Amino acid sequence: MVWGLAPFYWMAVTAFRDPAYTFDNTPWPTHVTLENFRDAFDTSRGNDFGMALVNSFVIASITTALALVIGIFAAYALARLTFKGQYLVAGLILSASMFPVVVLVTPLFQLFTNLGWIGQYQAMIIPNISFVLPMTVYILAAFFAELPWELEEAARIDGASKMQAFRLVMLPLAAPAVFTTAILAFIAAVNEYLLARLLSNGSTEPVTVAIARFSGNNPLVEPYAAIMAAGTIVTIPLVVMVLAFQRRIISGLTAGGVKS
Repeated sequence: MVWGLAPFYWMAVTAFRDPAYTFDNTPWPTHVTLENFRDAFDTSRGNDFGMALVNSFVIASITTALALVIGIFAAYALARLTFKGQYLVAGLILSASMFPVVVLVTPLFQLFTNLGWIGQYQAMIIPNISFVLPMTVYILAAFFAELPWELEEAARIDGASKMQAFRLVMLPLAAPAVFTTAILAFIAAVNEYLLARLLSNGSTEPVTVAIARFSGNNPLVEPYAAIMAAGTIVTIPLVVMVLAFQRRIISGLTAGGVKS
């Protein structure tokens, strides 16, 4: 935990430190100021961090919602139905998660240029869905596979259709796994940088791109303190969210891991 959280702690300490003492190695806050946070939201230097936050939230939210809708149905079909080529489909979905993103940069850029999508939300949302969908299917399929078949059969005997049994019985039981998947997909979408750097523009760029492009008073000096403040604003809420919902996340990840 110390190894994982220490960089975030140092980032927060530097964010609250006077820019003149950015490279002070004192392990606790010194020369505390909020100037760096004001600089992070200052638009006079060409930075629009506030808009980048909105863009990241929009992109990550839509990506997560669409990935969940597609992933829930795909995972349920793979886990509960029997059809020809079932294992081949599962293997193809999982293999997509191991495909290097850098190989997709050039073809996606050319494709979206031809479609006139460069600088629009869909140019980042569609690739993000393809990146988080394998994880979504993997987690939910493992969970659906271990849910008791008797519950679904009982609903069918009571007159429910397959869709009603899925919607009213199986889906509510999968809430912990869905919640876990939503958090992980949202964080993955927020953290995406490579494609966003090439496919976005000043009005649609997410926080990962905006922070990388931060500029300060002196164009020859990197504004490290403002970058740390911006990183703190983005990261701390995600860390707090994960820590606050860690019980639900762990229960979702481990659900279905033991066969009863």
